[in-house]
Amino acid sequence: MARFYITTSIMYANARPHVGFALEMIQADAVARYRRLMGDEVVFCTGTDEHGTKVMRTAEQAGTPTQEFVDRVAAEVGTLARRLNTSNTDFIRTSDRVRHWPAAERIWRELVARGDLYKRSYEGYYCVGHEAFIKESELENGLCPLHKSTPERLQEENWFFRLSKYRDDIRKLIESGRLAIVPETRTKELLNLLDDAEDVSFSRPAQQLPWGIPVPDDPTQTMYVWADALTNYISVLGYGTDEARMAFWPASVHLIGKDILRFHAMVWPAMLISAGLEVPRAIFVHGFITVDGQKMSKTLGNVIDPLELLDQQPADVVRYFMLREIPSTEDGDFSWKSLESRYVSDLANGLGNLVQRIATLIETKLGGTLTIGSFDQETEKILEDLRDTKGYHAAFADFRLHEALAHVWTRIGIANQYINDREPWKQEGEAQALTLRAVAAMVLHIAWLLQPFMPETAEKIGATFGVALTETIRSDARVSITKGSPLFPRPEKK
Repeated sequence: MARFYITTSIMYANARPHVGFALEMIQADAVARYRRLMGDEVVFCTGTDEHGTKVMRTAEQAGTPTQEFVDRVAAEVGTLARRLNTSNTDFIRTSDRVRHWPAAERIWRELVARGDLYKRSYEGYYCVGHEAFIKESELENGLCPLHKSTPERLQEENWFFRLSKYRDDIRKLIESGRLAIVPETRTKELLNLLDDAEDVSFSRPAQQLPWGIPVPDDPTQTMYVWADALTNYISVLGYGTDEARMAFWPASVHLIGKDILRFHAMVWPAMLISAGLEVPRAIFVHGFITVDGQKMSKTLGNVIDPLELLDQQPADVVRYFMLREIPSTEDGDFSWKSLESRYVSDLANGLGNLVQRIATLIETKLGGTLTIGSFDQETEKILEDLRDTKGYHAAFADFRLHEALAHVWTRIGIANQYINDREPWKQEGEAQALTLRAVAAMVLHIAWLLQPFMPETAEKIGATFGVALTETIRSDARVSITKGSPLFPRPEKK
């Protein structure tokens, strides 16, 4: 059994969970569940990034003590994970002084011992949204290009990390494939950024930022939020405390948004190299979500709250739409019209109709039971093609989850077409039984493929047919129909 360790980024705790983070959690969960199907032992971590200037100021504006404020946000993120039915094994919080702080303090001391932290005065532009200093050359009309806000001009004495020292090491890791960045367009982007990588500020004066982890042996400074936050990926494994689970390191996959690529693919690998630890195996990068073609904005009133979305739709419907409609590595659009269309065409009329009509036919024509058995040559060829999952596995390997789901829906189409061609309601005897046995085998195989994406739906299909879901349905598998409510009730016509 191989070890597989996947992480989301940890959500910045300055506001309620947003739909982009919900997408990231769903994507990571699909990968984690897939690896379990492949027989791996999986650790899957998510959590909250709770320190930094923006969090502190937002709590102050809300008139709430900062710890109380982040406690509430962390609870909402945990609720979102549960309601999305994610299978995360761990939830880490950077304000956790028992689980997280020792790791951040230890890695800091490792960097000091390596001579990679030094103190100097610095003057520059600080973007609170980024929680980072940005170059004047990166500004657009004096604004941060991502947050459209004016950065603060600061002059401070801070600790700096020798990122420039590790530019060549990181380049070699990426170009050799040892640190894979998916998609390839992000690899090219990162290699271009490496050319200008400079040493980075790793602390803020404690007088300016009291909310965070004090720099070891220098209480006048607070750890820079990224130096603190990135360490979550090893603190959750016990780095600096009980390191038994560090056997799962290096991470198999960090799954992140495109806006934080440079921190994860430059700063974090450099920290790890300095501390004598391996770098992650891969970084999967997803895009942003627009709404009806427009960037989400409170001003426009088009912000999608994932918890409110889950009040209206079951988790598997939300999971399906996000994973199918939004290309895994690109920007994608959310619209209520598209959600409704996918629900009716793909779920109610596609998968739901297939399961309901084959279950009904087995119940009415065969008394509700059958044994899969063997098939004629023509049917066996159809089943062989349907069981060909090379494209499915390749799509997972390349972080093309939307293509893996399309692979499943192609097979739903094959099964529905097979029923339409054979018309078992008109058949009798062995011909009818053969058709129903074949479609039952198809449906159970489809349910197996669905498990990473729609785990509750897959479980319901298995329960309807009374069969445990395995990759290859055995010829002696016995189906026993237990019908419940439709998987996806058709919406009432308005």
